[in-house]
Amino acid sequence: MGGGGQLTKPGEQVNGRAGGVYTWQEVQSHCSRSDQWLVIDRKVYNITQWAKRHPGGIRVISHYAGEDATEAFAAFHPDLKCVQNFLKPLLIGELAATEPSQDRNKSATIVQDFHTLRTKVESEGLFRARPSFFCLHLGHILLLEALAWLILWVWGTSWTLTFLCAVLLATAQLQAGWLQHDFGHLSVLKKSGWNHLLHKFTIGHLKGASANWWNHRHYQHHAKPNIFSKDPDVNMLHVFVIGDTQPVEYGIKKIKYMPYHHQHQYFFLVGPPLLIPIYFHIQIIRTMISRHDWVDLAWSLSYYLRYLCCSVPLYGLFGSVLLISFVRFLESHCFVWVTQMNHLPMNIDHEKHQDWLSMQLQATCNIEQSPFNDWFSGHLNFQIEHHLFPTMPRHNYHRVAPLVRALCEKHGVPYQVKTMWQGLADVFRSLKNSGDLWLDAYLHK
Repeated sequence: MGGGGQLTKPGEQVNGRAGGVYTWQEVQSHCSRSDQWLVIDRKVYNITQWAKRHPGGIRVISHYAGEDATEAFAAFHPDLKCVQNFLKPLLIGELAATEPSQDRNKSATIVQDFHTLRTKVESEGLFRARPSFFCLHLGHILLLEALAWLILWVWGTSWTLTFLCAVLLATAQLQAGWLQHDFGHLSVLKKSGWNHLLHKFTIGHLKGASANWWNHRHYQHHAKPNIFSKDPDVNMLHVFVIGDTQPVEYGIKKIKYMPYHHQHQYFFLVGPPLLIPIYFHIQIIRTMISRHDWVDLAWSLSYYLRYLCCSVPLYGLFGSVLLISFVRFLESHCFVWVTQMNHLPMNIDHEKHQDWLSMQLQATCNIEQSPFNDWFSGHLNFQIEHHLFPTMPRHNYHRVAPLVRALCEKHGVPYQVKTMWQGLADVFRSLKNSGDLWLDAYLHK
């Protein structure tokens, strides 16, 4: 799981017998870091050694150790036949005939109906991208950036024009972030290799970040959204407590790294302003160096070299550093609010081993459609559809949304759609509610 790429050569052997028959209890016992099995379409695979070389990262595939990974496997790999060829050496057997196809708390009816929906969506061509859409999107990013520098070169570097330039550059960065997201999910081109190459170009040369860092982090979020210890996006480093479970756990244990009952207030100081300029930058640089990812580092440096060539003649080195910091500051605000209003107010808890549809719908909500919302959020206002079908081109989300809503209504699964303002306000409300839960548990339990 997690994006394709160079896989094990066909014929490579894995310890285990390919003709084994296993129960779910046996499969579930192999979920440690040094012993990992999983199930795909009732076939049992030993991924212990393979997980270390998994292109999407060891963590994303390890999150499904001891579980049925059929739905996640289908969601992340656009070319299933190709990947299945590489699964053969990992095969050690299959589930016993008396065992159900789904494990634990997964609904067989929901799983089957969602599979039927996916088949219908594929047959209608909703996984086929329109190249013109993404070419125009790239063009408008380049146009925004060129316009920003042209304004400064022609009319000068006054405070007003510098601020206008920063807004244009931040907008270009935000939109480049959505475009790299498309390539990272292999949703633009038919060949995974071309998607990977253009992903490195977009996130590296247009944004100065790392494709591998993004892949290993973001695929975990999709595999297990809003699940503690598995989704890195809910690892708040003790700065915030989120959801309904974590605040109570912290309160009972008398954990107080921060005054969490005020987190809805200090969020404005340490959340949106600092995520990209400080936390992400440190994490990206550390990841590239520690993993010796020199290719991504070269792509990243190409962005900063290009930026300095444009800015130093106008502002000098120190002024250029201040300008890019302000651009990141503006971009970070937009990014945090867009991404958090879809997830932070939703259910955040420990692993419950749910089916794909139920798990994704509990962790995501949509923001109502409008031309501005579609553009500003990179169509991630259709967060539900994106999480259910991560390799689907985003221009097709609105077409699959009615089908998803109908399926949710059939099974009583909540399908939430909010206005943009409601989504933003819910971020504030959820932080306040979590802080109040922590304070009550801290004082009285």
